[in-house]
Amino acid sequence: MEDFLKFLGGLLWGIPMIILLSGTHLIMTAKTGIIQRHTFRAIKLSVTKDISAEGDISPFQALTTALASTIGTGNIIGLGTAVALGGAGAVFWCWVTGIFGIATKYAESLLAVKYRIKTEDGRLCGGAMYILESRLHLRGLAKMFAVCTMLSSIGIGCGVQINAISETLTTAIPNGKNYFVAVPGRNFPAIPLLVGIISAIIVCAVIFGGVKSISKVCEMLVPVMAGLYIFGNIIILIYNFDVLPETFKVIVSSAFTKTSAAGGLTGYSVGAAVRYGISRGLFSNESGIGSSPMISAAAKCKNPVRQALISSTGTFWDTVVLCMVTGLVIVSSIIKNDNIDISQLSGSELTYTVFRQIPYIGKPILVFGLVTFAFSTILGWSFYGERCAEYLFGLKSITIYRVFYVAMLVIAPMISIDMMWTMADIFNALMAIPNLTALLLLRNEVRYETRNGITKI
Repeated sequence: MEDFLKFLGGLLWGIPMIILLSGTHLIMTAKTGIIQRHTFRAIKLSVTKDISAEGDISPFQALTTALASTIGTGNIIGLGTAVALGGAGAVFWCWVTGIFGIATKYAESLLAVKYRIKTEDGRLCGGAMYILESRLHLRGLAKMFAVCTMLSSIGIGCGVQINAISETLTTAIPNGKNYFVAVPGRNFPAIPLLVGIISAIIVCAVIFGGVKSISKVCEMLVPVMAGLYIFGNIIILIYNFDVLPETFKVIVSSAFTKTSAAGGLTGYSVGAAVRYGISRGLFSNESGIGSSPMISAAAKCKNPVRQALISSTGTFWDTVVLCMVTGLVIVSSIIKNDNIDISQLSGSELTYTVFRQIPYIGKPILVFGLVTFAFSTILGWSFYGERCAEYLFGLKSITIYRVFYVAMLVIAPMISIDMMWTMADIFNALMAIPNLTALLLLRNEVRYETRNGITKI
């Protein structure tokens, strides 16, 4: 069964899914008239308050909550995996994927706001399930999206992330694997158990306050954690300054040709660089999967175009900035430290090895990034899961979902992570299929509206 699930996950996230997502990115870029050129205007809009508009949370809170769910372990471990499997050129293709993914994030957020509904208690709800049911009358696909999103929230949003926090802290603490807590009949590893219990208490206090509570915490957490992580990486890049020119040269040249480089960055084909760079970029920013539009639909906005622009900056920050910085750190450190043989390392092992090569600050930056990024993802995905639970089973199901979500935080650190990753990959792909179906069927409704050259926002 396990082998079959791994085969299915590899099949879903193989060449067909890469082509489908990449093709959607290109189509949406064309339909929006290259919306990426408005990115810096969108960033300015994201911090501009518009309290008069209808909605549950501010546009900036919607953006930071969406970023909370996308800025996760994939931004750090994912880049290590891309480089380990595809070489330095994978960083270039990951970056390119982020640039084109901005258009898809704009498109799905635009449609989510355009077709959002108001519930009986006055809340605004939207997302692929509402678009598929009310606009396209594809109720089966709508339910498929909602079920897979709810399961993904438990898997990748909760289980994978809390397991990453547990593993990171167990590794960071000296002899962390040797501490146990005696419970009648069994000994439990102390650090995973404590991580699960403490995280469950904190998350419980946040998510039972609803979207306003989640968004307020994310509004404070995301800018701080991302800013400190980027600052730490810049310090590392300053330390690696002497090899940065070679780093840029190797990344760009390896994206198009097989090149020779220091530190084991040899022997990778262009095909491997393209495949693993694009796949990690797609997985990192979630453009096309359909998760973040659900929080965009709850934002205060007078015009779908305005909120879609703001939402599109999430892909810019997540992949174009954070993944690029991490990629530069990894490749420059490999070049600077010739003793790193990446052919013998997995993605996570490569990331740990690279950051530990940096004196004093490398390990703390890695631990801080992994723990805070994973925790923010737990908060963001809890909202997506409860929105889909409400769509499928009604308002009363939200409390049951939250209880199960919190309980999973205690259980997940105690179980194997491999199967959870496999299931998360499968459900993410099954989310993307109905969401991309809606996007492609409604592609003519996706545009950047202007009047006399001035955007109506």
